[in-house]
Amino acid sequence: MANDRNSNQLVVQQARAALDQLKFEACQELGIQIPQDGYYGNMMTKDTGRIGGNITRRLVLIAEQQLAGQFNR
Repeated sequence: MANDRNSNQLVVQQARAALDQLKFEACQELGIQIPQDGYYGNMMTKDTGRIGGNITRRLVLIAEQQLAGQFNR
């Protein structure tokens, strides 16, 4: 996002774009307006929690699909 005020550090820096894309998609699906300045501090906690929960569900689904693919070979 525009202003990176997050203290979390990515293990794989190249994943930033993919994670940002997940945020945009989650917001769209949930009907939550993305802040133009990239600052989420003025959003309701409920909305940011819904975004995070949606992203987590997607990441778990992706991991499950990858693991299933490894074991089906």
